[in-house]
Amino acid sequence: MEKDAKIYVAGHRGMVGSAILRSLAVKGYANVLSRGSDQLDLTDTQAVDTFFKIEKPEYVFLAAAKVGGIHANDSYGGDFIRVNLQIQTNVIHAAWASGVRKFCFLGSSCIYPRAAPQPIREDMLLTGPLEPTNLPYAVAKIAGKTMCDAYRKQYGFDAFTAMPCNVYGIGDNFHPENSHVIAALMRRFHQAKLDGDTDVIVWGSGAPLREFIYADDLGDACTFLMEHHKDGGAVNAGTGVEVSIQTLAETLRDVMGLNADLVWDKGKPDGTPRKLMDNTILHSLGWVPTTDLKTGLAKMYAWYRQTLEQGDAVRSN
Repeated sequence: MEKDAKIYVAGHRGMVGSAILRSLAVKGYANVLSRGSDQLDLTDTQAVDTFFKIEKPEYVFLAAAKVGGIHANDSYGGDFIRVNLQIQTNVIHAAWASGVRKFCFLGSSCIYPRAAPQPIREDMLLTGPLEPTNLPYAVAKIAGKTMCDAYRKQYGFDAFTAMPCNVYGIGDNFHPENSHVIAALMRRFHQAKLDGDTDVIVWGSGAPLREFIYADDLGDACTFLMEHHKDGGAVNAGTGVEVSIQTLAETLRDVMGLNADLVWDKGKPDGTPRKLMDNTILHSLGWVPTTDLKTGLAKMYAWYRQTLEQGDAVRSN
């Protein structure tokens, strides 16, 4: 990308989109477009077409999506598949039609088969059944990735998909039921710390293994791929390090200074037993993450506390 190229980041207010903005700023890209949902409804086909025809961005990052944790995915599948299909279809098509030079679609590691061999390579997509608790969301993301591939093959559209592992960091969603695991635990642990609780309930058995990437590392990976990845398809974007949910919870408890025992509610779903990605393609291009889990958790909690102390609202929708 040229430093003065016009770049559009869809979903700039979200955790990943805002991280991409920060990465672009650090690297010296100043001509960056962004529109909030109050300014541009990405589910509105005509509005999206008009935006692209007028603004004509050269590079696009599609980080806008309806996302949530295991409870939200399991409870609101209809919303997840409808909204994400609408956003993806509108933005991908309008980007191609308006002459966008290169397009980055944000996928998700949840679209890989539940029982995929570990670590999961990009070519494992569609080789087995998906995790039932997030099936609608996963199907929508698979459709977005497939649309990028199909437009590349039929129209020569330079589009690819970045496939992040579990993301956490500044700008995460802290809804008490619909957030992802780290944000949900952080909110619960912080309240327990304020209340002086000696026991804190954690959902599931703690046994599942997960790979986590700090949002700003992912933002940097996405801009790096836009600069260096010359092929289409999917590229895994992760750390290559996995940790059990139990170890994650214990590490977060220590980082936050919470003096309480963890009580595991095994009646709540665990989701996929293990989900470690093969990051060979990205790492071989020369990019590696710089933030280890403990450091990332500390940065996220410092931001969370500062936000609350300043009286600002954290995302909880």
